[in-house]
Amino acid sequence: MTKEQLGSLILDSERQLYSTAKTILFSDHDCADAIQETIVKAFSNVGTLKNDNYARTWLIRILINECYSLVRKSSKFIPLENLADRQEPESEKTKNYSELYTAVNSLKEELRLPVILYYIEDFSVKEIAQILEISEGAVQKRLARARGKLRQELQEVSI
Repeated sequence: MTKEQLGSLILDSERQLYSTAKTILFSDHDCADAIQETIVKAFSNVGTLKNDNYARTWLIRILINECYSLVRKSSKFIPLENLADRQEPESEKTKNYSELYTAVNSLKEELRLPVILYYIEDFSVKEIAQILEISEGAVQKRLARARGKLRQELQEVSI
């Protein structure tokens, strides 16, 4: 893959990169940092990509690694006064689906990430397995557990 093709891929995947980063990191500033580092690493390691068909998966995997790196570097403790800052303001899109977004965000990260990648980003189970470096069966199991937890949570909200 050439650097021009990689640049086009990055521009085409801009929304996916942001929403994937937002799944792991809650701060827009941290998401921007992770995406920026991902782009730098992708350009400097473009020669390591063995199959151009998996370029998008490769790029998302780099991003996820960068997000986890940022999480490890950041403090594990959040002051209570900053807790409100982690909540996203309601946009026009989230007003209609606020219970669903709240339920998805309440999932553990290991369940939330496959849900976002599968239902929002339209990655296949096989691609998600490659991105998360787990088996396809594990992806399917996590999606099933997440659907069950979401179903339960949304039924409790509607009661």
